[in-house]
This record gives sequence, structure tokens and C-alpha cells, in this order.
Amino acid sequence: MKDLKVKSKDQLLKMSVLEIREEIKGVEKVLFSLRMKLSLGELKQTHLVKWFKKYVARLNTLLVAKINNN
Repeated sequence: MKDLKVKSKDQLLKMSVLEIREEIKGVEKVLFSLRMKLSLGELKQTHLVKWFKKYVARLNTLLVAKINNN
């Protein structure tokens, strides 16, 4: 999770479709890891699960918008 850099809205808008897909894959890996830690009771910052789910949703929305515009 330390390698993941959350992008701002401006940075996301400048990304290509392939870059957005790569970002989604990376975030989903982090989200999976967080969910596993949560189920084992090792996660102290439980709010991160909800936050990363919303971030994935934002990325998916942006991806669909970019695909439909091109």
C-alpha cells in the first residue's frame, strides 16, 4: 500500500484509458489486501476499505466516460 499514490482529479483526467485500467488493477490489489486484513482482524484503519471502494468506482466512472467520448 505504500507504493500506491492516489491521484488527484486533474491527474486522473489527463490519464489514458490504458493508464486508468492499470490504476484500477493496482487499487483492486490493495483493496483485496485490505479486505483480507479486515477479515483477520489485523486492519486498524477500517475506513480505508470504504474509501478505496469509492476510489475504484470513481476510476470506473472516468474510464466509461473516456471510452464513450472517443
